[in-house]
Amino acid sequence: MSAPQVQVHPDAGLLARAVAAQLAGRIADAVAARGAASLVLTGGGIGTQILAELARDPVADAIDWSRCDIWWGDERFLPEGDPERNETGARAALLDHVAMDPGRVHPMPASDGPDGDNPEAAADRYAAELRAAAPPGHGALPPFDVLLLGIGPEGHIASLFPEMPAVHETKRTVVAVLHCPKAPPTRLSLTFPAIESAREVWVLASGAEKAPAVRLALSGSAPAEVPAAGARGRQQTLFLLDRAAAAQVPAEAERTS
Repeated sequence: MSAPQVQVHPDAGLLARAVAAQLAGRIADAVAARGAASLVLTGGGIGTQILAELARDPVADAIDWSRCDIWWGDERFLPEGDPERNETGARAALLDHVAMDPGRVHPMPASDGPDGDNPEAAADRYAAELRAAAPPGHGALPPFDVLLLGIGPEGHIASLFPEMPAVHETKRTVVAVLHCPKAPPTRLSLTFPAIESAREVWVLASGAEKAPAVRLALSGSAPAEVPAAGARGRQQTLFLLDRAAAAQVPAEAERTS
């Protein structure tokens, strides 16, 4: 796993624009090099703002979006189209504005989907979809190029909350998360094995309320206690922060421009 690197931008708006430009370049490079790109999206304020900026980025016009696979790191287990679903925000911010192949957009199941109100079956369904998209010899997951994650004030990523059963999962790639401490209480989430399979993991944080969690994530905390401490990519791990979220970054953390 790669060691985390920290990039700091003056404010949330500049952070969103900079990350969008960086992401557009990564997607374009992946399509040019391998003929396809695979991106895992996150929700939240800054995550959705980045997608909106990506839709406006000039490089995005040159991306062949039909060669991109879109996945999600977690989802609120709510009916399709619910405004609280990460999928809903991502479609409004980006996916409805670019020439996606609908068959390559892979939302996590909704509570009114084929499994009904059964989050465990929905998690198994998404795991099966991931497995079906994996190339031969690649195991149970497709090759994610960039996996985006937000971070909660208590250090959660995706829907992996401190000391809940999902943070201890070592075999399954997708789990149902019940009784979440943050509403809504039922969610679906990728697990650490799935997150750690990505080539690059980018952790996004904006605002002073995120600063303590960022500090703990970069200070060697146990992932079970601070899940963001376990957010690592195989080739690169970036903590992309605005100045307020970076206020308590440890002095020894590696910073890049």
